[in-house]
Amino acid sequence: MRAVTSLLGLALLGIASIAALPASAQSYPDRVVRIVVPAGAGGPTDVLARLVANQLQSAFGQPAIVENRPGAGGVLGARLIAGADPDGYALLFGNTATLATIPAVSKSTGYDAGKFAAVAKIMDSYQVLVVSPDVPVKSVKELVAYAKANPSKLNYGAAGVGNITHLSGELLKARTGMDFLTVQYKSGADALNAIMAGQVQLAIDNVTAVQALVKAGRLRALAVTSASRKPEFPDLPTMAEAGFPDFVITAFFGIVAPAGTPQPIVAKLNSAINAGLKSEQFTTSLERLGAQASPETPEQFQTLIATEARKWNDIATAANIKVD
Repeated sequence: MRAVTSLLGLALLGIASIAALPASAQSYPDRVVRIVVPAGAGGPTDVLARLVANQLQSAFGQPAIVENRPGAGGVLGARLIAGADPDGYALLFGNTATLATIPAVSKSTGYDAGKFAAVAKIMDSYQVLVVSPDVPVKSVKELVAYAKANPSKLNYGAAGVGNITHLSGELLKARTGMDFLTVQYKSGADALNAIMAGQVQLAIDNVTAVQALVKAGRLRALAVTSASRKPEFPDLPTMAEAGFPDFVITAFFGIVAPAGTPQPIVAKLNSAINAGLKSEQFTTSLERLGAQASPETPEQFQTLIATEARKWNDIATAANIKVD
């Protein structure tokens, strides 16, 4: 009898806990969930966001759509979600740029990246140092020597001021002593096209963006920025192996929500997204992009965002990069 009473008490406690949740959290979602991608359609970020949208639609039985809001290196999309209602129906597909590097160099973004509610990390990735095939170098060491022997001859392509591609170039200058002109483009795709057109000679961009171009011989890869070699480029050294040990750059991508989004809603989203990351479709898609799924709890993802923000703030401060 005592055991039955205890079980009844636990059941009532559980019911009371559910009842204590806000009504919006209990019924969430009961309408369309919108994922804003702060980049144009068709790129790697857009592809991943659509996979997430499909997963949420499957898990919740409610429509989930992707809305592309490119501009200002991702600032426009991030600003839109920062000002949205914290109800779980407006989400941002954020990345290192929108959540760490751009806020490190600008105080006028219109949002506080640290106040977003971290929902789920989608993946970790890395950068690749690439040059035009016309540049007569086949290693980082040769590139550094060539740059020093030919001052002002090399131009570096970056996807906007404050983007990870921009700060990666500044880090390359600081660590190697190279001197080159940085040319800003509207997007990473524009910067890579400029290399292939001979307008600039080098860049550091995400593996998801350069892998196919390197395989096709349209770009020459010299090194990866990860801490260890990668299966996509097993013969490429890391920057550390190339002689620059203090040069590790990784990139993260994930879903965040407006500040104040109820924890039960964040937990629902995290659980659904993490389940999708284990699917064969998601795993295969990420492998094609040279990335891997990296599910975390919201708390772990929040910590990562804060850590990366401090790291890039230190780099921007050391290089005196400010855009305001």
